Amino acid sequence: MGTLNNHNLVETNYKEILFEKRPCINTDGTPVKDLYNAWIILNNPKQFNSYTTAAVKEIILAFGEASNDRSVVAVVFTAVGDKAFCTGGNTKEYAEYYSGNPQEYSQYMRLFNDMVSAILKCEKPVICRVNGMRIGGGQEIGMACDFTIAQDMARFGQAGPKHGSAAIGGATDFLHLYVGIERAMMSLTLCEPWTAHQAYNFGMITDVVPALKVDGKFVANPLVVLDKQTDEFGKIVFGTMKTGEDLKKGKEVLASGTVDLSLLDEAVNKLIAKLLHTFPNCTSKTLSEVRKKKLEHWDKNKESSREWLALNMMSEAKAGFRAFNYGPKENREVDFIKLRQLLAEGHEWNEELHRIISPQFQNA
Repeated sequence: MGTLNNHNLVETNYKEILFEKRPCINTDGTPVKDLYNAWIILNNPKQFNSYTTAAVKEIILAFGEASNDRSVVAVVFTAVGDKAFCTGGNTKEYAEYYSGNPQEYSQYMRLFNDMVSAILKCEKPVICRVNGMRIGGGQEIGMACDFTIAQDMARFGQAGPKHGSAAIGGATDFLHLYVGIERAMMSLTLCEPWTAHQAYNFGMITDVVPALKVDGKFVANPLVVLDKQTDEFGKIVFGTMKTGEDLKKGKEVLASGTVDLSLLDEAVNKLIAKLLHTFPNCTSKTLSEVRKKKLEHWDKNKESSREWLALNMMSEAKAGFRAFNYGPKENREVDFIKLRQLLAEGHEWNEELHRIISPQFQNA
């Protein structure tokens, strides 16, 4: 066979993320000769693996490279550490550069849109390996993937309306397809996170595995209710966070253990091993057909959403991201009641309003 054409746009020296080709593991646990999985790994643990502008560019190129690589069976999208898969865009960069600069944020959001589209058009199955919390834009790029396998101490959710944005980078397009309209509405507006067990029971993720080891043995997340299905009123509580004394005891168990993600890796490899034993082109076609349900909403909305998000950087996003970045650790949200009162009086969005509602100015 002659030399094969290289279809990558550019040759990339990844600096913001990690890109690795790891041997594809067969169903018997042995590596398969000359076949690999492409691991695209977010690498910003100090900021909970939030993505910077530079990282977004590399993620786009990494998915293109993985898609084009003939030896790659599947793509694993994950992050370093065990605290976070991704918490979305880098709020420091948002607050210090993009806030008040809608023309700049518009260009950034075009890159973000291209990142989501790069996941959705990848010609290989994409597995989101959730090593920790998946929040905000992290939830959105995670839902663009085909499968999700999570360690059971991960949490899932949105943050937009609490911090000056709306989850229109994919969540409003995708989430209802997984969990239905009303659950999606609750998550997207209230920004109350779901546990991994709730996400699994709601149909949002493929699998969930233990990650906490106590005395050398894996135990289920001790902070989550797993021993009963309903409360005394018949309301389902399975998978919700414990409260009161039960939560205190759970935290003691958590503190006594260590996090081990070996079962997570095992579950990811087992899923890919099953995909390995399918016709690659038939599998790719199946993926593209199912992805159409996401793309139907995504392609219809992504440009108008980008434009709205850019303009919002002059008002609520400017206030929200700066409050989060500059506010005291114990209070990183604006005074929502005062904001609503001022707007009801017809107050314009100006620096005076920002100073009144923002926590970083309260003791100035």
